[in-house]
Amino acid sequence: MLDSVLIPQNPPRGTPPHRYNQSVRSLLPLLICIALAGCHGNVQNEDAVKRGVMDYLATRQGLNINSMNVSVASMVFRENEVDATVLFTPKGSNAGQPMSIPYTLERKGDRWVVKPRPGGGQNPHGGMGASPHGGGMAMPGGAGSPTGALPPGHPTVPPQNSGPK
Repeated sequence: MLDSVLIPQNPPRGTPPHRYNQSVRSLLPLLICIALAGCHGNVQNEDAVKRGVMDYLATRQGLNINSMNVSVASMVFRENEVDATVLFTPKGSNAGQPMSIPYTLERKGDRWVVKPRPGGGQNPHGGMGASPHGGGMAMPGGAGSPTGALPPGHPTVPPQNSGPK
């Protein structure tokens, strides 16, 4: 009597019990794949982009990212890339205007990785002495030119062509 309660006596109509079990077993891998694909996170969001920038900054020597507030101001997604504008402000400071740096990140699996800048330069504004605003302006205070005035207390700098050869 107990056996008749625990084991169904009648399989679904027209299907022998062993074929029904085979059907369920053959669909199981497909169902698992669908479930795992659904769990694969969408990385087209601000948190994923910020995590990619923070991972990149953590590899930079001499940079204390724990002393900065970092936020993503804007993002433009393409197929496997995102252009992001990232804002930096010092923690505990009432800094008037944050520093804004553009980054291009590339999708690598389920995360974003900062792409190297063209020309290999580390300065986000171009070469040393380049103005971030364009127009070929010189650096503040005339630095970089032999006749430019240096800030008070700055050590003297020899002219560019007077060094050892």
